[in-house]
Amino acid sequence: MATALLAGLATPAMAGGNGHGHGPSHGQVRDYHLTVMGTTDLHGSALNWDYFKNAEYDDSAHNDVGLAKVSTLVDQVRAEKGKRNTLLVDAGDTIQGTSLAYYYAKIQPISRTVEHPMAAAMNAIGYDAAAVGNHEFNYGIPYLRTFEKQLDFPLLAANALDDGTGKPAFKPYVIKTVRPAHGKPIKVGILGLTNPGIAIWDKANVEGKLSFGGLVEQAKSYVPQMKRAGADVVLVAAHSGADTSSSYGDTLPFPENAATLVAQQVPNIDAILVGHAHQEIAKRVVTNTATGKPVVLSEPLRWGERLTVFDFDLNFSRGHWSVASVDSKVLNSNTVAENPKIVKLLAADQKKVVEYVNGVIGTSTQAMSAATARYEDTAALDFINYVQAEAVKADLTGADADLPVLSIAAPFNKDAAIPAGDVSVRDIAGLYIYDNTLLGIKLTGAQVKAYLEKSAEYFKPVAGPGTYPADQLTNAVTPTAPSGTPDYNYDVMGGLDQPLTYDIDLTKAVGSRITGLAYGGAPVTDDQVFVVAINNYRQSGGGNFPGVVGAPVVYNRQLEIRQLLIDWVTAHQTVDPALFSATNPDWQLTAGATPLTVTP
Repeated sequence: MATALLAGLATPAMAGGNGHGHGPSHGQVRDYHLTVMGTTDLHGSALNWDYFKNAEYDDSAHNDVGLAKVSTLVDQVRAEKGKRNTLLVDAGDTIQGTSLAYYYAKIQPISRTVEHPMAAAMNAIGYDAAAVGNHEFNYGIPYLRTFEKQLDFPLLAANALDDGTGKPAFKPYVIKTVRPAHGKPIKVGILGLTNPGIAIWDKANVEGKLSFGGLVEQAKSYVPQMKRAGADVVLVAAHSGADTSSSYGDTLPFPENAATLVAQQVPNIDAILVGHAHQEIAKRVVTNTATGKPVVLSEPLRWGERLTVFDFDLNFSRGHWSVASVDSKVLNSNTVAENPKIVKLLAADQKKVVEYVNGVIGTSTQAMSAATARYEDTAALDFINYVQAEAVKADLTGADADLPVLSIAAPFNKDAAIPAGDVSVRDIAGLYIYDNTLLGIKLTGAQVKAYLEKSAEYFKPVAGPGTYPADQLTNAVTPTAPSGTPDYNYDVMGGLDQPLTYDIDLTKAVGSRITGLAYGGAPVTDDQVFVVAINNYRQSGGGNFPGVVGAPVVYNRQLEIRQLLIDWVTAHQTVDPALFSATNPDWQLTAGATPLTVTP
């Protein structure tokens, strides 16, 4: 397999792997071939392991994940191109997303004596720089700073500004010197840009400390600085998607996904390593409107499933290097084995985490699956809503304690399943895969209906009653979700002491789909007041749901929801769906008054 891959990477000009094709008779290099590799959205994926299934990672496309796989691809590219002619960059979201990442944030937090497995692996592989992602802030700035100190390479974020000084809180860019076997050294400028949405999604961790400017605005400031500093090549590592959109609508003045805008509007950028959107883009060429020159974009999917390879051809003339052309492609991690050096390096960490996630913490009277939670009422999401609502209600005081309590939950992971019998940490962690914290806010009945109408945008319309495959109904394209509304932006709402019931009529227009909205069997009135248990991502504007950002907050103990679920099972020992899930569905998809039949 390695031989086949290397053959595919080879180019005639690169024979011998010395980074240049030919030179004049006196030996000075006239052209040069530079390779920059890139990863993004690793999300704590160090090894090819699924902690929720307790098995090697696999999906329907048979993707593999993890830095150990990436390391093998990187070694092969370096062997072909010559290590001195290559660089390796990441575009952010590194320290959150797997049980491994969670363990070293919450169970055995990293410190001066405890190294983050992702830092250990990335240092061993030999990264040259990484952009800061939005999920880097999930565990707070001090935790991120500890991780940063453990790295042998810089974290970059030109648009993350310190509120106290107004200056960048991280290095904006780094210039790496690449030394060909012959000829003048080449300076490669790497600019890091992070996501403005951090101000919303991690408000509790960054408010009053850091502010986040627009990607275009900051790139316009720093690219000229990089050129004045001698950068022959300018690469941007942008934790921002290529397809311009914002999940938060116009809540912020800067778009969430702006990589294409940066390419179009900022001169003198040669290539952009794209992140954040979890998309696979082998190569996309965008024309800069000021210069008319092409800018190459590439995004290597997520979790180490792909490795982007940028190939830069440079010419030397009049004492300077210039970029003649750029090409890009992605390599698939499922074509190679894990690097045994990385596996060995992380073996002790892996053992600790596997033992932790497989620890039994209680039992369940029956199995609960989230497989159908996107399109029908399930006990799995009812469980989340029950625990969240119960925690909020127990902490309410005064007049608020008499208000009815509702809760929202999203089908984060359709593979999540709690078995009948023994329940482990990984079973619960699989149900809630994000590191969100719990809040309680007050909404009126009118606001509750508006919230559910926003959630119902997730569904595609139907002409009438019938049986529909789930994929024909879910993940509708909207102006803020041009690639389809993600599952995490669809919320199910439920009641604690009484059921909240409603239908979603998919024959009606968006904005008027919620029918029969009732609490405890009585129609919800516009002026009725509820307390709603909600996660911090949603409450701070994630998904651009109406009414929540300015709503009164009546509960905010900064408790992580996943840990809250684990603690609830540990304390109660028995999970019984009869406690929180009614026999009849609280909500259903309909065509008029007729329930729809949905198949997987």
